[in-house]
Amino acid sequence: MIHYNLRCKQDHAFDGWFNDSVSFDKQAKRGLVECPTCGDTKVERALMTPAVSTSRAVAPIEPVAVEAPAAPPAPIMAGGGRMPAQLIGMLQKLRAEVEKNCDYVGPELADEARKIHRGEAEERGIYGEATPDEAEALADEGIELRQIPWVPRADG
Repeated sequence: MIHYNLRCKQDHAFDGWFNDSVSFDKQAKRGLVECPTCGDTKVERALMTPAVSTSRAVAPIEPVAVEAPAAPPAPIMAGGGRMPAQLIGMLQKLRAEVEKNCDYVGPELADEARKIHRGEAEERGIYGEATPDEAEALADEGIELRQIPWVPRADG
């Protein structure tokens, strides 16, 4: 995955994640990359600072069980306004990390979380879908469940 700072013709800045530069070029040419502020599809890469690696060790992200809706919601906030591009980018990065580091168990989330909690299954990060009743029952059993906003993937 590659991260780009993007800018529309209206000079709105936002982030985007793509499989590679070719993916960005193809999507931008077809008008599939849209400014989250104004909806403009005339989008270009903005100047970026290079990522510089250091010798510091980075702490690994600890996977957690999360609830994912069947279909990704549109990036609209509760008040009806569009979600800021920076927040969308952060949530897309979080989604990519969850998908990379956790096992998708689908609608079996509650059952698999119980098995892990009881030591009947390998301890690992999982994600999937759970009903509000299932989530409440898990909480009553002392099993933590986290829900994160599940925005569409950055690469489209």
